[in-house]
Amino acid sequence: MPLVDIIIVNWNSGDQLRQCIDSIRLYGSSHLGKCIVIDNGSEDGSANFLKNARDVDLVLTGENLGFGRACNLGADRGNSELVLFLNPDAILLPNSLAGAINVFQKSGAENIGIVGVQLIGEDGELQRTCARFPTVTLMLAKCTGLATLIGGLNFHMQSWAHDRTRQVDHVIGAFYLIRRTLFEVLDGFDDRFFVYLEDLDLSYRASSLGYQSVFIAEAQAFHKGGGVSEQVKAHRLFYSLRSRILYAFKHFSMFSAIIVLLATLLIEPISRVIFLLLRGRLSEIADLGRGYRMLWGWVFVHDLQGGSGDSHEDS
Repeated sequence: MPLVDIIIVNWNSGDQLRQCIDSIRLYGSSHLGKCIVIDNGSEDGSANFLKNARDVDLVLTGENLGFGRACNLGADRGNSELVLFLNPDAILLPNSLAGAINVFQKSGAENIGIVGVQLIGEDGELQRTCARFPTVTLMLAKCTGLATLIGGLNFHMQSWAHDRTRQVDHVIGAFYLIRRTLFEVLDGFDDRFFVYLEDLDLSYRASSLGYQSVFIAEAQAFHKGGGVSEQVKAHRLFYSLRSRILYAFKHFSMFSAIIVLLATLLIEPISRVIFLLLRGRLSEIADLGRGYRMLWGWVFVHDLQGGSGDSHEDS
C-alpha cells in the first residue's frame, strides 16, 4: 500500500491541531510517509507543542502565506506517492487513510486523481461537502440568493445525501487526497487564491487532464467545519468573494467573468442584507459591510485579467 504525506496548514487553530495530530499518530502511522505542519504565523501558540516532535516536520513561516501557498510549501517537503491535505479541524478515524488509499489500488483506477471521504460533524451528522464545477448560471444564482431558495442552483451538492461512493466534480479540501504526480503536473495550488476555491480550481484543472475525483462512503473522518475562520467573519466573506471573482476570470470568458464581478459587487450585497434581516441576524450586517469594503478596495487595485486563463463552458 502506498505511503501518504499529510500536509496540515495551521493558523490559530487552538487545541484542534493537537487533536488532529493525535489522530494521525493513533490511526495513520502505518500509512504515513511524513506529517508536515505549516504554521502560517499563528499567534496563539497552537503549534508550540510540535517544536521538538520527531514525527512531525514543523515549518514556522512567521506570516500568513495563504492556504494554497502554504500547502505547496508543505508538499515540496515530502516525496510519498500520495499527498493528503488535511484541515487542522479534522480528525482521522480508524479507516480514514486505509479506505481512501485503497481506491487508488483498485483495478481501473488509473484515471482517479483525487479522493475524499465522508466527513462527520460535531452533531454526528454526515456533512454534504462535494460540489459541482461552478458555471456562470450557478454563480449568479449565488449572488442573487436563488441558490439558497432553490437547491438545484447551488454548486454545493447539498441535496445529495453523500451516502454512496461516486465520481464527483470536487471533494472538499478538508480531506483531499491526491496523487503526487498529478499535483506536480498541475504545479500545485494556484496561490493567487489566498483561501477558498483553491481546491476547487485544482480539481477542475485535474479534470481537464482527464483525472476523476471520487467521493467514497466506505471511509470517514471527523470535521468540525468553519474552523478558525469563524473568528474573522468579515475577512472570511472578503476572501470567499475574492476567490469567486478570481475563479471566474481564470476559467470563464471575459464577458461572463465581468457579469459575475458586477453581480458580486452590486447585487449580492442587497440579497445578503435581505436574508440577514429576514433571519433576524442584524449583528452580522456590520461584518457584511466591512467585508464588502475590503472587496471594493481590492477590485480597484487588482489586475483581474492577470488571473484569466483558458475558459470552459460557463452557462
